[in-house]
This record gives sequence, C-alpha cells and structure tokens, in this order.
Amino acid sequence: MLDQQAAGGPRTPGTATRGETVPTVPPAETAADAVDVTALLERGRTLATPVLRAAVDRLAPPMDTVSAYHFGWIDAEGNPAAGGGGKAVRPALAVLSAEVTGAAPEVGIPGAVAVELVHNFSLLHDDLMDGDEQRRHRDTVWKVHGPAQAILVGDALFALANEVLLELGSVEAGRATRRLTSATRALIDGQAQDISYEHRDRVSVEECLEMEGNKTGALLACASSIGAVLGGADDRTADTLERYGYHLGLAFQAVDDLLGIWGDPVSTGKQTWSDLRQRKKSLPVVAALAAGGPASDQLGEILAADAKSSDFENFSEEEFAARAALIEEAGGREWTAEEARRQYTTAIEALDAIDMPDRVRARFAALADFVVVRKR
Repeated sequence: MLDQQAAGGPRTPGTATRGETVPTVPPAETAADAVDVTALLERGRTLATPVLRAAVDRLAPPMDTVSAYHFGWIDAEGNPAAGGGGKAVRPALAVLSAEVTGAAPEVGIPGAVAVELVHNFSLLHDDLMDGDEQRRHRDTVWKVHGPAQAILVGDALFALANEVLLELGSVEAGRATRRLTSATRALIDGQAQDISYEHRDRVSVEECLEMEGNKTGALLACASSIGAVLGGADDRTADTLERYGYHLGLAFQAVDDLLGIWGDPVSTGKQTWSDLRQRKKSLPVVAALAAGGPASDQLGEILAADAKSSDFENFSEEEFAARAALIEEAGGREWTAEEARRQYTTAIEALDAIDMPDRVRARFAALADFVVVRKR
C-alpha cells in the first residue's frame, strides 16, 4: 500500500518573503470548475445515509440513540433533528472512486459507510480526549451523555465498520477491509502522536506532517480508494488513489490547522483560538517555532512558560490573540497556507497516473478544490 510520506518533503518555514500572499485557492482554469461540488457531496450523503442509519440501528440501547444524536439525526431530548452530520467528503470520495473502475457509484456505498463509521468513531474519542464541548454547533456526545457512552459508542462504530464490509462476503470486501483496518491503525497512531506532542516544548515540522498524515491523511486515502477496490480495481490503481487521498488529507489538515487558530467560530462551531487553548502543536505553530527570528524566539519562550502554567485555562482572549499574532509574524500562517497548496498539487498530480473517465477525474479535482478553500 501507499508509502505514507509527504512527497518531496516539507519546505523550510520562513523562506517566503515577509508580507507575500500565499493563496490556498487552487487554479480556477480547470475542468473541475464545471462540477457542482454541493451536488457531489449530497450524492455521497444521500447514498450512504440509509445504509449508515440501518447499521446504527443494530446497536443496543442506548448506544443507538447516542449514535443518532452524534450524527445529528435527533436532538439531546430524542426529537428528530435536521441532520448536519459533517461535510460528507469521505462518502463522496468512496462512491466516486467506484466509478474509476466503470462500476456504478452504488458499488462504493458499503465502503462509504464503513469509512464514515470509522471517522465518527475517531471524532467521539477525540472530542473526549481533547475536552471539546462543541461539534457542529452543538454539545458533543460526552458532554450530553457522559464519557462512558462516548467511548462505548465509538468502539461500537468501529466494529460496525468492519461488519458492513465483511458481510458482503466477496474477495473485494476482504481487500477493502484490510485497507480500512490499516488506515484505522494509522489514524490511532496519529491521535496518540497528537496527544504526546501537546506535552512537548518543541515538535519538528517533519513530525507534525507525519502525525497529520496518520491522523487525517490515512482515512482520506482509504476513502479515495475503497470504492474502487470494491469495484475490482487492482492494487496499483488503489494505491495511486490512496496517494491522491493521502496528500488531499494533508491539505485538508493544513487548512483545518489554520481554521483552528484563525477560523470564525460562527463557521467552525468551535471556540476562538481553539487549537491554542488545547496547546496543540499544529502546523502553524511548529512552522513558526522552526522559522527562527525574534517573533519565533518570543513565541517559543511564551509557549514553554504556558506548558508550566497552572492558570492556562483562565487566559484572556487577548492573551491567545497575542500568541496567534506571534505565530503569524513568525511566518507560521503563511507557510501553512503554502503547504496546503503544495499538498493539493501533489494530490492532483497523482490522478494523472490513472486511466479514468474525464468526468470522474474532474470530480476528484473538484473535491480537492473544495477541501482547500473551505471556511469550516
């Protein structure tokens, strides 16, 4: 399977000219412009949701209702809700990848559901480990139903993911399951790295990219190939689709890191300066610390003192804003935006190695465009 390393290695932070604008928006003159991304995302959601809900209905009470709350199907009192279960990028990729082989998008549905179950397993556990009280503009599961339910439901969703694939009973389902379990293990490795980095004064850019490749890139890589595997694609095709998804995942996470510091809470559904509040060693932070110079040195001293502070949770908005300003002054924001663009380009280039219908290629490119220009 894919060698999960960022192609070409990271660029040295701080080498861009100060004040230079480094856009994350990809070139507009592409066939992807003609693709309705909203419709593409909705197609994945519409195809996957009935099977996803049927899988969740298998869970014993109260895990079935807790899961339904997490997915946005009911509110905290058990009343039907409008939904709002995330961007649905992974299901869209899974059903799209089936079309690479000439199969109908429906062939990718079990893969879409399995990937979505694993993704939400990770969200349930991540929210608890990170102490996040809000997701998608409402209270997280552990906040409403308690930590024990968040752990149990997350475990149950992971088990369901494997069931959904293996009950197909085909050789292709076995191959897809192996890829999914490998991606899940990498995802867990990435979360463990992320937590351990919170307690370190310094993390290198290379370590951060490795962590984010595991935590985000691995599952997006799987989503980008699993439908093709179910459609009978050979390993070379599946590996190449994984390469697209892996680098798309790194672009996705780079944008997420920018939003985690400078995102609008109204759009993101999280607190202001959310990643700074959690002491996360995200790409803007580690790039700023690696850049050198007065702002970088001052930031390093402040973050080292923060790690020893017993009053960190009571810091004011102004104190977090000051840290964000130093990250930006040291070049961390600009470097991360450029890295998102570089990873996007690498993902798009991977598609050139696969023979697929032009309309399918354009849809993969459009989903990549969406990932790097999103605001939430």
